[in-house]
This record gives sequence, C-alpha cells and structure tokens, in this order.
Amino acid sequence: MIRIKAVVQRVWHFLDGVRRGLHLLMLLAIAAVVVGASHHSLPIVPFKTALVVHFDGRIVEQESEDSLGRSIRAVSGSDGEHQILLRDVVASIHTATKDVRIQALVLDTETLTGGGLTKMRSIADAIDAFRHSGKPVYAYGRYVSQDQYYLLAQADHAYLDPAGMIEVAGYAAYGLYFHDALEKLGVTVNVFKVGTHKSFTEPFTRQNQSPEDREQTLGWMQPLWTTYRTDIEHRRHLQDGALDHYVNDAVPLLKAVGGDTAKLAQQQGLVEALKTQVEFEQEITGLVGEDPSTHSFNAIDADTYFEATTSDREIPHPKGQVAVLVAQGEIVIGERGPGSVGSDTFAGLLRDARFDDEVKAVVLRIDSGGGSLLASEVIRQEVAQLKAAGKPVVASFSSVAASGGYYIAMQADEIWASPTTITGSIGVFGMIPTFERTLSKVGVSSDGVGTSAIAGGFQVDRALTPETKTLMQLGVEHAYHDFVDRVASARKKEFGLIEAIAEGRVWSGTAALHNGLVDHLGDLDAAVRAAAERAKLPADGYSVVWLEQDFDWKERLMRAFAASGAGLLGYFGYHSMPAVVVRAYTAAERELRALEVLNDPRRIYAYCGCNLR
Repeated sequence: MIRIKAVVQRVWHFLDGVRRGLHLLMLLAIAAVVVGASHHSLPIVPFKTALVVHFDGRIVEQESEDSLGRSIRAVSGSDGEHQILLRDVVASIHTATKDVRIQALVLDTETLTGGGLTKMRSIADAIDAFRHSGKPVYAYGRYVSQDQYYLLAQADHAYLDPAGMIEVAGYAAYGLYFHDALEKLGVTVNVFKVGTHKSFTEPFTRQNQSPEDREQTLGWMQPLWTTYRTDIEHRRHLQDGALDHYVNDAVPLLKAVGGDTAKLAQQQGLVEALKTQVEFEQEITGLVGEDPSTHSFNAIDADTYFEATTSDREIPHPKGQVAVLVAQGEIVIGERGPGSVGSDTFAGLLRDARFDDEVKAVVLRIDSGGGSLLASEVIRQEVAQLKAAGKPVVASFSSVAASGGYYIAMQADEIWASPTTITGSIGVFGMIPTFERTLSKVGVSSDGVGTSAIAGGFQVDRALTPETKTLMQLGVEHAYHDFVDRVASARKKEFGLIEAIAEGRVWSGTAALHNGLVDHLGDLDAAVRAAAERAKLPADGYSVVWLEQDFDWKERLMRAFAASGAGLLGYFGYHSMPAVVVRAYTAAERELRALEVLNDPRRIYAYCGCNLR
C-alpha cells in the first residue's frame, strides 16, 4: 500500500512538474509576443520596389483586435476572417504616391471577402491618385468574386489566369425565414413594432419576404448596382451597359466561347489580357527588378510599408485636432471593445473629446445598423453635450448607418454620406420569444401566483399576458414617436415630413440626400475638412487623431487569447471547407453575431439587418 502511494506521489510530482514547465513556457511565449508587439525596429523600404496590397479578409473601419491579438493569433495558428483596416490601406497608397522608392502598385484581391462598396470606393480613389502620379497599377486574379473584381478592375494592367473566371452577377439580398420551423418547435415570437417597412423581425414571423421589404430593398440595392457597374465601365473604358450585358446575357455569351470563362472576361473587356502567375510576375520584374531571395519581383507589402512610413505621416499640429471616433458594429449596452459599439465605452470617448482642450471638433465615422435603442440614446446624449460645449460634430457614414446608426448621428451639425451608404430605417421594434408550447411538448408547464397581473409577465417559459403585450406595444410606439420627433428637431423639419420617410424604410445615401436625412455626399476626408472649417481651424494647421478605447495589457492579453481560442476551435473544419462555403459560413456567422444586439433592458431596438449576400 505504501509502495503504491509512493508511486502515485512520484507520478503526481512528475505531472505537476510538467504542468509547471508548460506554464513557464507559456509565460515566456506571452512575454516574447508582448515584447515583440511593442518593441521592434522600423523596416526599411528598398529603392525601386513595388507596393503590394494584400486584401486578405474583410475591409473594416475599425479592427476588432490590436497588434497583440494578431501576434498571438499568428503564434497560436488560429484562423478566422481576417480584417483589413481601411484607413491604413488608403494611407499607405497615398504615401506611396509621392515616394520615389515605390515604382508600381500591385493589388492582390484573391482572399478579399468584402466590406461594402463604400469602403472599396475609398480605396479606388486612392488607387486613382496613385495612377495619376504616373506610376502603373497591376492586378492579377484566378477565381475573382464580385467584390474582388471591383478592386482588380482599378488596375491599369488587370490580368486573369487563362483558367480563371470573373463572377459578377449583381447584388442580392436573400434571407432565411423561420416561422414554420418555430411553429413546429412550439416557439411563440411576440413582436411589437412601428413602421410598415421595419423588417428585421420578418424572418421570425413570416415564411417569405413582405411586399414592403421587397420594395424598399430593391430601392436601395439598385443604386448600389448602378454605381458598381458605372464605376467599372468608366475605369475599364467600356460602353454604357456593358456590365449589364455581361451579367444578363451570361448564358449565350458563355456558349459562344465554348464555356471558356477566362476568354469571355477578356472578350468583354473586363481584363486587359490572360496571363499565368509566372508571366504576371515577370512583367513586374522587368519594371522593378528581381528579389533574389524570392525569385520574384522586388516588393514590400502594404502592412510593412505602413509601419515603415508611420513617422512620415505623424506630423503634429499645435493649432488643434479633429478627433475621429469610429462606431462600427452593433450598438449594445455597456462596455465593449473595438469592432462593436458599447454605449458606456463610446460615451466615454465622446466625453474625453469634450474635455480635451486640444480637440476642437469631432467626426463620427459610422458603420453600424444600430441595435439597442437605450444604448443609442446614451450616445446621442453625449453627442448633444459635446455640441453644447461648443465643439462642432460632423457625422460621416460608411457602408451602413441605419436605424440606431442614424440615431446616434442625427444630432450632428452636418451629416455626410456616400452615394452607396445604406441609411435611414427610422423605426423601432421589440421582440420576445416564449417557449411555453415547446415545453408542453415534453410535458413541462409553468404555473404559480403573482401579486399583480404583470408580475412575472416577461418570463420566457409562459405566454405573455395581455397586459404585458399592451405595455410593450405602448413602449415601442412611444419610442418611435420620440425617434421621429428627435430627427425632425435635429434636421429642422416638420414632424410629418420625417414621419413620411420613416416607417423603418431604408434609403441609399443619394436618396437620403434628396429627402433631407443627410446634408452632403462625400467621403471621410470631406467630413473631416467640414469639421475643421466649423472649428475655424486653418486648412494646413490641424491634426487628425483617432480616439479609440485603450485597453491595459491584461485586458488586451485576455481578449487576444479569447479570440485565438475561438479560432482554434473551428480551425480544422474551417480549413476543410471549399472557398464558396467559407464565404457563406462567414456571412452567416456575422448575421448570428448580430443577435447580440438583443440586450436592451427595455427590449426595444432600433436595428436594421440590411445586409447584402
């Protein structure tokens, strides 16, 4: 017995030693990552080289993780959808425009997963400025999706692999409808809303799209497609309607070339020529020379170049600052990190800007379909306080600024949108699922007593009482009235005029300009200049600063490992999927994450699920 005990103790000490050793190794790895992420020398930009922009992932206004998170994710080998920070890409291309060391720009769109036409047009503008400096722009693709093609088409020399394909089909917005499935499961979805076009709840209450939603969706989607094809036709020097011809007559056109998708793309002028990867690289090598270590052309990737030229862009101006605050993702109650809009977090940033004497004006860069109405109201109040302190506030809309995303902007002195912005959706809803019928299917019921007719009225294991339903509907109607009234006051219009364009209806940026919901069409730079002018700052005498939540190292470490752990869980399944399945999976994942908006304590939401598929 004693001998067995001794053996067990030795085994235990051995395992404990292994545990301690692994713990020490993990701490050393963490320390190495932290040190590596915070202390490193700037890379050197070689003379006569090509700047390569790898569009790897989704273009975003704000990354949901910092450099430490990316480093840990790389060390852990975890994956998931990568993110491309819009402002960094644009800044790199603009810097390269005047950099004599950069002889060409190369666009790699092969792993781009989207981000919205508004953001891609901002990148296209930067590419156009580079082109006008007299330097060539190159791009190469194999299987090219619609989003990928928009950027590939911006190149002077756009090539497609001889076995490749360009998949352009127009925009679509198809969703899943769950009413019949929920009925079979016995789930009762109680919906309270105001707005004939407020369609977020339809998938839970219908089995198909309503006529109102069909009408409004085509209303904002058609202008996006018009802009897309017009931009392409202009850049590729095609006749008006050429892209519609490529899409609508795809079957006879492809038959005419014997099913050769690459030949069809070249024949229709979508690319300059068909080339292999080797031929493509040889052409650029002839321009910038060969890198002996890679046996390809001399190149520096955009991330490295951005890091190497950071000091060139950070020139402080003592005369004042225009602060840019990014509101990206769902608007929710409480504290949230980058990539989503926590009411307390964002209100805190607005408060910081209010009390910072160096900040003379604020730009709200919004890329959000909204969320919790209460959270949106918390942020709106802080915007009002900022204006009351005498600091101009200008709103700049990215791809989406709808419902709660519009709510937090309406108090601004000016609102700028892109023609392709999805905005409006001034409407309110509440949604409470109950599971009393589901439970009854397995022999479970809920019963008890309360001191009033509404006590326990919001329990999900029993049907809502008539009183609780009435309370919810009254609350939603009041919230909607307040929403419309505040928009009317902020836009200096009659209540009836705003109510006529509200009803939860979604508009394109161009339509929003015509109906008075926005003041100007323009990009972020235009909004920043407008804010500086309102603050009476000299045109060449102010800095643009980005105010974002700053986590301490412990918070950053926990967030980074949480992200890497989540990535590891899905690593093998994710990598075994075909590319088309991965795109569908990531799109569905984004939509499921949107359900996180349902954390409003009043259960009232200003949210627009207006996503393209």
